[in-house]
Amino acid sequence: MKDFFQKKQPWWVYGLPIIIFIATAALLELMMGRVLICECGDIKFWHGVVFSSENSQHISDWYSISHVIHGFLFYLLLWLLAKKFPRYFSWLTPGWRLVIAVLIEAAWEVFENSSIIINRYREVTISLDYFGDSVLNSMSDILYMMFGFYLAHREQVWVSVALVIALELFVGYWIRDNLTLNIIMLIHPVDFVLKWQNGG
Repeated sequence: MKDFFQKKQPWWVYGLPIIIFIATAALLELMMGRVLICECGDIKFWHGVVFSSENSQHISDWYSISHVIHGFLFYLLLWLLAKKFPRYFSWLTPGWRLVIAVLIEAAWEVFENSSIIINRYREVTISLDYFGDSVLNSMSDILYMMFGFYLAHREQVWVSVALVIALELFVGYWIRDNLTLNIIMLIHPVDFVLKWQNGG
């Protein structure tokens, strides 16, 4: 990520706040009662069974791809902000955009693991066995977002758009869920979508 950061700035100008945001999110989740790793006692790099108590408990799963897409979206929004309002956001270099993206993602991870959102997921989505992420999974999600942000920074716009569409279609096909459907069902559940997701 060397091209993210201005050469005149030492790495810690950006790296230190990123580390602090991630560490703070992990601490808050532990204080909220989230488990550090899967209660099964294992640590897996990949767990691909959606309808499972181990979903969102390991380093990666199908929903990790949604967090990669978060990175693309955060990059787009922050890039547009810097481009449309240069008078106020001239300081918003790629490095600072990454810092802000990590702050947003870390805040979301904490909120997502609150009882409000957990209960909402269980009531209106297919995540009936969802009881919150493990801290390991949650912190991994932040890293996946950073990876998506980095890809968006490196690739041309059309490549980023194509990747987001392809990832959404791929995940939607395999597990009948993706970031788009997750947002829709969380905000305004649609009965026929839920029926389709449950195999109807």
